[in-house]
Amino acid sequence: MKYLINGGNKLFGRLEVDSAKNAILPIIASTIMCDEECVIKEIPMYLDVIEMSAILEKLGKKVEFRDGNLIISGSLNSTSVIMAETKTLRSSIFMLGPILAKYRKAIFTSPGGCDIGKRPIDIHIAGLKSLGVKFTYANDLIYADASKMQVGEVELSFPSVGATENIMMASVLNDGEITVIRNCAREPEIVDLAKFINSMGGKIFGAGYETIVIYGVKKLHGTSFRCIGDRILAGTYLIAAAMCGGRIELEGIDPNFLLPLIVFLRNSGCNIDLFSDKITLENFSKLKSIGKIETSTFPGFPTDLQSLILVMQTISKGTSIIHETVFEARFKVVAELAKMGAKISVSERYATIIGVNKLKPSNVVCPDLRGGAALVLAGLVAKGTTEVDEIFHIERGYYNFDKNLRSLGANIEKVE
Repeated sequence: MKYLINGGNKLFGRLEVDSAKNAILPIIASTIMCDEECVIKEIPMYLDVIEMSAILEKLGKKVEFRDGNLIISGSLNSTSVIMAETKTLRSSIFMLGPILAKYRKAIFTSPGGCDIGKRPIDIHIAGLKSLGVKFTYANDLIYADASKMQVGEVELSFPSVGATENIMMASVLNDGEITVIRNCAREPEIVDLAKFINSMGGKIFGAGYETIVIYGVKKLHGTSFRCIGDRILAGTYLIAAAMCGGRIELEGIDPNFLLPLIVFLRNSGCNIDLFSDKITLENFSKLKSIGKIETSTFPGFPTDLQSLILVMQTISKGTSIIHETVFEARFKVVAELAKMGAKISVSERYATIIGVNKLKPSNVVCPDLRGGAALVLAGLVAKGTTEVDEIFHIERGYYNFDKNLRSLGANIEKVE
């Protein structure tokens, strides 16, 4: 499948922001700890969500998509997560913590996902080892034994989102015991996971801060829950409107999740109004380059928006520099943007962008999820027809992307 885009249209209208993919996936994994029915409401059908659900079903859980909701119940009949889906889905590693919490043993293959740089799971493993989990390795498989898992304090060497979530989940069912995790990641998706587990009867305190405390419980019960709005989706649509010009209104998103981006967009010349769960953006002028941008963990500028802000700089007046501090291979999209006339030079983890008056249409190929979305935005402002191929990368984290953009006035369609 590919997108055909006829660029040059301004964007106007309103969108409801879908639930966050990066919140949904660990929440799906956490249902492993509960045999009763859990309902995750208003689920967008991201490819990653479909694959995560398929893994859960193969392990024995009952999984059903009904009326826009994801309904999960039952127990596992296997703790061996070695199926084909794990090779393409990075988030399959989120199942490690909850499986160890409930079943005390697991077999895993190393998870896959976008090729955006090294994403080792050593921080996950080091943290679990601090709790007494034993790991052995053979034939490209990871064997985890939590039969002697204990409580204690875990100090993360880096505030990894996945490691924070995995260790937090692994500690939930240590009945009557207290586990402390320090140097935690602070992303909103971690807060959402803690809220979900607490709605099942868990006792997690401090999510969103550098120290999380888990009071172990004996059992979790069923629940019904709606995840937070996706800040990366919201950021993508805000950047699209800034580049194309026009006025859009996004509902279902907390502006506090996107403050670094909002500052950059305002400095670029956009008018932005913020409400408790809504953001409006208006722009009818030439964008200005915004100097230097450095990605970081939350509350800094998110690496998942780096490719999107990079493409915005290609048509902004002046020169800007982006320093990617998280994933060293985030600049793969640069080669494709060069086909469209972008002036970008890359040296190690730095990209220097000189703004051009306009981008030209071209045939380009998605290198990864966020890079693919950036190419779509480039196509929206390049007058003429742009073809964006291998869009399965985009559909891992964007649901009805073409339909939503069309609702705002973009000329884009998905074709074979």
